[in-house]
Amino acid sequence: MKEEKKLNRILIRVILLCAGLSVMAIGVAFSIKAALGTSPISSVPFVTGTISGLSVGTTTIIMNCIFVVIQILILRKRFEWFQLLQIPASILFGTMIDAGGVILQGLSCSNYMEQWVFCMTGIVLLAFGVSMEITARLITSAGEGVVLAVCKVLPVKFGDMKVIFDLTLVCISILIGLLLLGHLEGVREGTIAAALCVGLITKRFNKPMARLEEKYLM
Repeated sequence: MKEEKKLNRILIRVILLCAGLSVMAIGVAFSIKAALGTSPISSVPFVTGTISGLSVGTTTIIMNCIFVVIQILILRKRFEWFQLLQIPASILFGTMIDAGGVILQGLSCSNYMEQWVFCMTGIVLLAFGVSMEITARLITSAGEGVVLAVCKVLPVKFGDMKVIFDLTLVCISILIGLLLLGHLEGVREGTIAAALCVGLITKRFNKPMARLEEKYLM
């Protein structure tokens, strides 16, 4: 009976993780549709997708696989091989970003205010998805995995390293856009809004998600 309950809880966590990744992906799709700049973590896939002609979902998968390799290089023997599940999770995330783009294809923003509605919808969905992913407590996202890996080998706090990591991604996006396209691509005021708001909104979702975890996953 105990084993059955344990398996049920693991199944619920897997479902919660997949749902969280899907919600996050739809949030990214809304941000792309808003055309006010993507979130920091999606800025590099967006600009590289524009240059290469690949979809944002495809470049997201490629970038996250690179992040997994970086984690292995940083941690070496300390890398937990269970975290290789970040790769199929990244494939699901990237696939759902492209699926979200297809779903939203028929929608359009006719003015700046509507762009902000789409942008804020994307930010809220991204925050909700992150909260679901945290509650699942199975694997970290590939990007957060890099941050955690650095924190394990250097005396730096996760929050500080996360800010540095996000800023680095935005700077890389800006450089790639300016050098290869001659203009900014995917980095605008919406990127700043996402950087400032996603974490704060995620904290709001964490409270009800903690109650859900206590009721069904403990």
